[in-house]
Amino acid sequence: MLTPKNSLLPLDRVSSSSPPDAMARLLLGKRSPNTRSAYAHDLQDFFAYLVEQPPTPELVAQFLKLEQAQAVDLVSQYKESLITKGLSEATVNRRLAAIKSLVQVGRVLGMCSFNLDDVKAEKIKTYRDTAGVEPQAIASMMKLIDTETMIGKRDYAIMRLLWDNALRRNEICQMNIGDFNPHDSTIAILGKGRGTQKEIIKLSRKTTEAIAHWLEASEMTNALPSSPLFVALVKHYYGRRLTGEFIRKLVDSLAQEAGISKKMSPHRVRHSSITKATEVFDGDYQKVQKFSRHSNINTVIKYDDNRKKQEFQATITDTLSDLF
Repeated sequence: MLTPKNSLLPLDRVSSSSPPDAMARLLLGKRSPNTRSAYAHDLQDFFAYLVEQPPTPELVAQFLKLEQAQAVDLVSQYKESLITKGLSEATVNRRLAAIKSLVQVGRVLGMCSFNLDDVKAEKIKTYRDTAGVEPQAIASMMKLIDTETMIGKRDYAIMRLLWDNALRRNEICQMNIGDFNPHDSTIAILGKGRGTQKEIIKLSRKTTEAIAHWLEASEMTNALPSSPLFVALVKHYYGRRLTGEFIRKLVDSLAQEAGISKKMSPHRVRHSSITKATEVFDGDYQKVQKFSRHSNINTVIKYDDNRKKQEFQATITDTLSDLF
């Protein structure tokens, strides 16, 4: 008989036959490595709270066997403990989502008869700082890149993709040489939430030339189409596909060197690009949606709302200030 230190979860004697691994099935169903990692971490935290043990297939199976009232009570207690710790609403909701997803997989596998509909997520009023920075700030970062070097040619091409096409860092990391078509000025990307289906996007003349110069300098023009488009150039990792973390550090270091006070990241460059697009194409949300590849046009409208809110607030503040 397994006896947890924190006996919230009643554990039965483990059956001689191994139960299906519901947690493994859940994680395998997540395409994004980041999502898999987050769900695994959240479920480990949940079972550490319940039984102070890692979530083995047997422990997961025993949790999924609980009665409706027991399960709702345990998960509600767990939720209360997260709130007591002072975790943000978003973190609480993400951990609840991981547990609910596990329960859903358990129901599909015939291991579970309860649901957690009565355990409600925390209400969140979301606000995202989508303003980014002005184009001049991005330009100051790019001017720091020495495009006479091979490293500089690579980094400049990456920065042009981040700004000109508002790409996400993982979309850049996943690019292969065969995705780039210099003659048509296009590149195929694995967009967020698109699975394995690539979409072709147009490139600016400057970005097309930047990628072509990088490939020529790195002597990768004759590499296999499946070879990564952007690779590491340091000794121990030479030739390996770049990671999203590398691109984050690249943007961060350029921003700091350029003296930009706002914390910069690849996504902040994307925010900056989309915000500027909403200004240039004022009111044409469909055009900006196609550019940004957001599935919901309301997301584009939020960018514009945030931009206008700052603009209008500053105007009114200055007007009031001038009254006396």
